[in-house]
Formats: sequence, structure tokens, C-alpha cells
Amino acid sequence: MDIDARGPRFAAAVTTVVLAAALITRNPWVLAWQTAVFALGAAGGVGRSPYGVLFRRLVRPRLGPPTEFEAPEPPRFAQAVGLLFAGLGLVGLTVGPAWLGLGATAAALAAAFLNAAFGHCLGCEMYLLLKRVTVRPE
Repeated sequence: MDIDARGPRFAAAVTTVVLAAALITRNPWVLAWQTAVFALGAAGGVGRSPYGVLFRRLVRPRLGPPTEFEAPEPPRFAQAVGLLFAGLGLVGLTVGPAWLGLGATAAALAAAFLNAAFGHCLGCEMYLLLKRVTVRPE
């Protein structure tokens, strides 16, 4: 079942704010929250992450009906990629090296910002590229 394309973009906007706060403050608790959000999104899909629930319950009822839908698999894969980078960032911020924490968090922030501001999901593109290279010709 396809999902409202505005949901992942809303989640990316919230993620951008959270990751920016984590990067500016270097607070591992803020990054741990975002890592948990990514984990829930990767495990249950974007609609089951806290930001997806927030979108579905508070934001979507105030918008018109969706005009654009997308398959749930690419955004779910993007959540897993975000989980990887946020996890690396969390390791870097808590046990070091600091450059790993800052670099991985900044990379996740850049990807979230691209999705929020321009609708370009890098994790989704990675998913589609992996699908193309793993399909066997008949």
C-alpha cells in the first residue's frame, strides 16, 4: 500500500531540526532520540515512527487529500540508512572519536535537509539503485 508522500518529507523536516540541534549542542541524548526514531522507522515503516504518527494524527487532517503517493519501501530503507549514520554519530559523540560523531551526524543532517527542502531522498535513491543492480535479467 502506497503512502502519502508528504509524510516522509514532514519527517525529514523534523529530523533536520533534531539533527541540527544534536550537531550544534553535541548532545548525545538528542542524537540518541533521533537514532531511536530511525530504528522505529526502519523496523516498522515511516508511518510507525514517532514523526509518522505525528504527521498522521496532527498534520495530515489539516491538509487536503494527498495527490502524490510513493511506495513505502524506499523511505523505510532511507530510515535504515539514517539509523546507520545516526548510530555511528552516537558512537562518535559518546566514546569517540569526535570527528566520527560530527561527520556522521552532519551527513545524516545533509540527507534529511535535502529531503525536507527539495524532496530529494538520498536513501530512497540508494534503495532504487540497489534494486536495479540486484535484478537478474530473465
